[in-house]
Amino acid sequence: MTIVLDKKEVEKFEDWFNNYVQQFKSGDPSWLPNVILKEEHTKRVCREILDIGREIGLDDQDLCLAKVIALFHDVGRFEQYARYQTFVDRKSTNHAALSVKVVKENGVLDSLDKSTRDLILRAILYHNRLALPERETERCLFFAKLLRDADKLDIWRVVTDYYRRKDKKRNTAIELDLPDTPGISDDVYRDLMEGKIVHVLHLRNLNDFKVLQCSWVYDINFEQTFRRIQERGYLEMIRDALPRIEKIAEIFSVLQGYMDRQIQREEGAHSHSTGQR
Repeated sequence: MTIVLDKKEVEKFEDWFNNYVQQFKSGDPSWLPNVILKEEHTKRVCREILDIGREIGLDDQDLCLAKVIALFHDVGRFEQYARYQTFVDRKSTNHAALSVKVVKENGVLDSLDKSTRDLILRAILYHNRLALPERETERCLFFAKLLRDADKLDIWRVVTDYYRRKDKKRNTAIELDLPDTPGISDDVYRDLMEGKIVHVLHLRNLNDFKVLQCSWVYDINFEQTFRRIQERGYLEMIRDALPRIEKIAEIFSVLQGYMDRQIQREEGAHSHSTGQR
């Protein structure tokens, strides 16, 4: 019998997730902070996706669908860390593909109809790609974009909290094991100035990674997300964690211009649609 995806069903999935994560908490005690880091990240991404979803007017069933996608989007992270002691995909395995594998092997979504199950798994599979596939249904791409926006919002929250910490104790899992050396790489600078997301293969140090995090604004899909980035001051906080050099100043001038244009465009579209002049 196929079950309708509703709040009751979502609660069952949350119970499964909590029980699944628990087994990783009882492993090596040194893993615990990073297991908790990903567990809490998942729960906040669920909140972010629901907040954006409500704001854009999704109905209850689509909100439930969005939450399930967010709940399982990083479920492979726990096995990834247990197996490799890193969250760096290129040093271990693609965590999105591993998340799909964990969900499938445990039959977590077996109560849902095949089309809903497939959509959830595809949205999860695409969430960490440099770009979304062109050959995909509009509905799947919509939820993939929603997840990518919600995911980035919380990653920005995690990294900006980390950069502003007073104790300056380093966490290599957050820093992707990159060295904290001066300057930024030419390829990273070029990617961003050309309006592209910085390619992960161009990263040479921690400053490069911070610039990559800023370049994610080029992959934001919803006006509501742009507003949250601006209101929370994520870009400014990352800038404060970077050296005061000319290249960085140029980068942030370009980024701020891009952000302003996106928000103005959305405001224009909104005022036009509501008949305001």
